[in-house]
Amino acid sequence: MKTVHAVFEKGMFRPLEAVELPERCEVEFEPRPVHSDDQSGDNLSAIYAVLSLRFESGERDVAARHNEHQP
Repeated sequence: MKTVHAVFEKGMFRPLEAVELPERCEVEFEPRPVHSDDQSGDNLSAIYAVLSLRFESGERDVAARHNEHQP
């Protein structure tokens, strides 16, 4: 058998590729989170954290400082 990558959503595991098993076949596995490029939830958390810092700073015109960090 090969490793099957799946996404857990709405209480179910959804394989990310075709799985060659008989219908209604019982399987056993130990879920282990893996890190991939598509961790949108984690990315959004980081983005919102940065945005909240700017928002809480009280500075309203962030476009005025756009070029400050450009090479």
